[in-house]
Amino acid sequence: MRGQAKEEAMVGWEDAYRAKLRGADEAVAAIPDGSLVVFGMAVGEPPALLEALANRARAGDLKDVRVTTLLPMGGSARTIFQPDVRHALHWESMFASGADRELLKHGDAVFNPAYFHQIPRLITEFMDVDVALVKVSRIDKHGFMSLGTDVDINKAAIEKARYVVAELNPQMPRVHGTGWVHISEVDAVVEHDAPLNELATQPEREEDTRMGALIAEMIPDGACIQLGIGGVPNAVARNLMHHRDLGIHTEMFVESMVDLVESGVANGSKKTFHPGKAIYAFAAGSRRMYDFLDDNPYIEAHPVSYTNFPPNIARNDHMISVNSTIEVDLTGQCCSESMGAVQFSGTGGQHDYARGAFDSRGGKSIIAFYSTARQGAVSRVVPTLTPGAVVTTPRTEVHWVVSEHGAACLKGKSTRDRAQALIGLAHPKFRESLTHEAKKLGYL
Repeated sequence: MRGQAKEEAMVGWEDAYRAKLRGADEAVAAIPDGSLVVFGMAVGEPPALLEALANRARAGDLKDVRVTTLLPMGGSARTIFQPDVRHALHWESMFASGADRELLKHGDAVFNPAYFHQIPRLITEFMDVDVALVKVSRIDKHGFMSLGTDVDINKAAIEKARYVVAELNPQMPRVHGTGWVHISEVDAVVEHDAPLNELATQPEREEDTRMGALIAEMIPDGACIQLGIGGVPNAVARNLMHHRDLGIHTEMFVESMVDLVESGVANGSKKTFHPGKAIYAFAAGSRRMYDFLDDNPYIEAHPVSYTNFPPNIARNDHMISVNSTIEVDLTGQCCSESMGAVQFSGTGGQHDYARGAFDSRGGKSIIAFYSTARQGAVSRVVPTLTPGAVVTTPRTEVHWVVSEHGAACLKGKSTRDRAQALIGLAHPKFRESLTHEAKKLGYL
């Protein structure tokens, strides 16, 4: 049991492992009514445990259980988000995704806003977590399992929860860093061999190609990069293939980073924080990427409270972060998580990296956006944000903004200069109307 001295557990970990082996249904049967359950996000979702939890709810054997994680994927949608379990399992989202947007939109879930780097602290200090359900790798000869693709918030959940279940999947990579979990830290182990969730690479749009080339020109040799997910970051990475001595310090390790490392472009030799290492909090991509992460001494995974802590980000000289936004107003306010009052995603780490990259010596925070949405029908540059829109990155934090029509630095700029610069990044067909509105607002 977790109450035993760790030294004792490390001596006889094989016995402890055998004693803690459970079937998924048996492990989930110990979850009491009224619990708050935190489970692993993204690739770290434990599918066997989520299925068992949903089955218990369907059987009428569970009530008033709150369930949360940061980034749910397909396993959640197929199990705990189904209509026939919502009477017992109440979803609390910390980052809306394609899996739970409809639940939030229709009032079948609630949203918990947070900076990504603060979520581990919220778990340990502000949330009364009863249960942690995590996915881990195979166990080694010392009794340690790895959180693999998802260290992020899991270490905090394991620390705080009264009851911890590890779903052991031999297909989960064993990743260096601080994502190790000893058998003495869990109450039950469920063995489940299944393919990991994979994230398809999005096709590149013409706008991605333009912005990828533009942003890559803003990244010097020897820089340290953070890339988000999507067509623009992928295009940026493709345009970095002729750079030299890049480093990686990112919340999310993405597929394109494998190419940068394997080509020798991202060797980490110029990094000033964790030199010679690529650092991440969570990873999602293809099976190829998971194999690349497995036992790779160049890669380290750490809690998001470490990777996304702005002062740590700033310890990397020439830190360049690239993120995206949904809507930007003429003063530079960026809404990156809602469409009006409708939650679309979450704050995530955008604000963490906007602040950290700007505070880095020689760093740049870049927020990229397509100039239009809805097949060109609406402008993403707007006079004022849509009523109800969430300000993800305030105008005081925004550094560089980029669209397919160019790039502009907003730091040190007046509202007049900002409005002029942002109108220049808008699609040409909207510039006249934006100029008219800017004059009405007193910006021009």
